[in-house]
Amino acid sequence: MIRNDAQTLDDLVSSLPPGSVITDPASMDAYRWDRANDPNAGVPLAVIRVTSTEEVQTVVRYAAATGTPIVPRGAGSGLSGGSTAVQGGIVLSMDRMKSIEIDPVTRTAVAGPGAFNAEVKAAAAAQGLWYPPDPSSYEICSIGGNVATNAGGLCCVKYGVTTDYVLGLTVVLGDGRAVRLGGARLKDVAGFSLTKLFVGSEGTLGVITEVLLRLIPEQRQPTTLVATFPTLDSATDAVLAITRSMRPSMLEFMDRVTINAVEDTTRMGLDREAAAMLIAQSDEPAGHAAVEIGLIEDICNQNGATECYSTDDPEEGEAFIVARRMAIPAVEKLGALLLEDVGVPLPRLGDLVSGIDQISKNRDVTIAVIAHAGDGNTHPLLLLDPTDEEQQRRAHVAYGEVMNLAIQLGGTITGEHGVGRLKRPWLAEYLGEDVLELNHRIKNALDPQGILNPGAVLEHHGGH
Repeated sequence: MIRNDAQTLDDLVSSLPPGSVITDPASMDAYRWDRANDPNAGVPLAVIRVTSTEEVQTVVRYAAATGTPIVPRGAGSGLSGGSTAVQGGIVLSMDRMKSIEIDPVTRTAVAGPGAFNAEVKAAAAAQGLWYPPDPSSYEICSIGGNVATNAGGLCCVKYGVTTDYVLGLTVVLGDGRAVRLGGARLKDVAGFSLTKLFVGSEGTLGVITEVLLRLIPEQRQPTTLVATFPTLDSATDAVLAITRSMRPSMLEFMDRVTINAVEDTTRMGLDREAAAMLIAQSDEPAGHAAVEIGLIEDICNQNGATECYSTDDPEEGEAFIVARRMAIPAVEKLGALLLEDVGVPLPRLGDLVSGIDQISKNRDVTIAVIAHAGDGNTHPLLLLDPTDEEQQRRAHVAYGEVMNLAIQLGGTITGEHGVGRLKRPWLAEYLGEDVLELNHRIKNALDPQGILNPGAVLEHHGGH
């Protein structure tokens, strides 16, 4: 039986199964950062690898009794410093909670937070079903992390983001209570929408220990179009024209820096001289998919595309999608990265992309831009040289200018990666004073001691 009265770390260790608690500094090191590599990561008191809701409750009750910070962690694939370790805190690793159960009758999946997105997709596919949200890192990112940041992906232009598929959650609150929210119902308006409140909360309001996901019938085989453009404006103009009249299942953007980085890796014959490339897909029923792709090709040509290539061959189409998915790792080979995740209303996409290009020139900083163009969500990747202090300074200035540009264009500082710790300095300007105060009220109501992921999203003011 799990005890809930732990007052010391030794008590906590004895309350959990053997091997759950890691305190060796070298072994803990791998759990201190996500992919943002926050230089301010602390050294935790312990890393605890839990396997059940009850074990999470035990850890949270200990933390509440001792005032110890807790940082929930999924696969560590986050890009905003959301799971950066806190000095003297506990890193609560969910990587062992990987259960997946598919119910083909209700078309739902019950998944542990440590299950990979790809594993949920595979389990659903075995039943002829599909889980659409597909971050580029879908093979290595966890469902718990996806829910914590409300992750999107390449299909979200047509199919939506994580929150559109979360029907229910089990959450451990800051006092150790476990609550079940939502359920296998497509309609439910009883009480406030608490399930949606926890989606995107980045571990600051509670610890998610189980997720109930909506599934849909498997996707039809898509037809793919690749179009290259001589200017950034011609590519973004094409995006607006496409989205004005149709809803492709994918509409992705890569700029010249990205195209060349991907070509360096793949040698697949991408046009290195193109200013931009669009990858579009249609998964409409057979026959109509080809018609829709033909209409998209016409729009691209009307907007000055230098080349268009379409294919209904599954392997050939997937090769282009793989090229898009590898964009961040490919650019990362060129140097250290500052990763952004800014989004704007679609009519301002061209202003954002051209504005980023101007910031790059003004600050003499290379910025690669990839984007889920169909919904206005861009990922500027700022390259910096860790050995050049002056270049690093310029890169950080440019990072802030990109963030400010997005806000000025009526956009957001994060579309799907989360605020984490990297973007927190811009949150107040983005939200405004009143909305920021509401966020603090909610945080204080659900986590009055301030022990849940302190410093992520909101500035930490200590316990209350």
